[in-house]
Amino acid sequence: MRSNEESIQIKDFRCETNELNNIKRVIAVLSGKGGVGKSLVTSLLAVMMRKKEHKVGILDADITGPSIPKMFGIHQGVESSELGIYPVKTENEIKLMSINLMLEKEDAPVIWRGPIISNTVKQFWTDVIWGDLDYMFIDMPPGTGDVPLTVFQSIPLDGIIIVTSPQDLVSLIVKKAYNMAKTMNIPILGIVENMSYAVCPDCGKEISIFGESKTEAAAKEMDIKLLAKLPVDPDITQLADKGQIEKYNKEYINELTEFIERDETRVRTN
Repeated sequence: MRSNEESIQIKDFRCETNELNNIKRVIAVLSGKGGVGKSLVTSLLAVMMRKKEHKVGILDADITGPSIPKMFGIHQGVESSELGIYPVKTENEIKLMSINLMLEKEDAPVIWRGPIISNTVKQFWTDVIWGDLDYMFIDMPPGTGDVPLTVFQSIPLDGIIIVTSPQDLVSLIVKKAYNMAKTMNIPILGIVENMSYAVCPDCGKEISIFGESKTEAAAKEMDIKLLAKLPVDPDITQLADKGQIEKYNKEYINELTEFIERDETRVRTN
């Protein structure tokens, strides 16, 4: 019986993006499981890169569980022409494309089979007129199924960021995402640990609410970087719930954005 790695044929299925696009860097944000804050990390990266005056876009590849538009307070639908589909712009000019922007009702379920979902994600790359972007961040669905496989094969990625949480299960979860990326020859920029700690509002002490973190040990074992640790911060939660994530102004991911900006992370194979 062949292993999973042997059963995946490594072929170049990369698609050309719209001829009107000039996208310099593409970074996917993924996790081995749901509920760890992947969409939050994607949004914060986009917000901070835009504050640095980069041109930024978010491709929401989480078709059955899209949350990016709500976090940015975007509710209007997309427009299109014979040239392609136009992403929606946020207040600070971040370009968004999500299935929620194409539905008549935001809470309508997307009850599609895997191939249709995968093709939709591919079209977000080939048919959307993103224009000039310094950075595109792709918010991936959790796990290692059809959509991550489609993105890894179809879109020329500069790298991925794995988001996780501090629980004991972290090493197994991270390794699943890590092994898939390695199998597909996708560069791994590193790990972001979300919900690392909470800060006591009275004394300022950091409290490890999920116990001792296992992420650093897992990162060391796999020889990848631990890029950032994000706390449980009610202020960020409120901004996301109110659709005001662009008002985020804290320093939790400053080192991460600086790392991404450095030339050494430019690893795309043309």
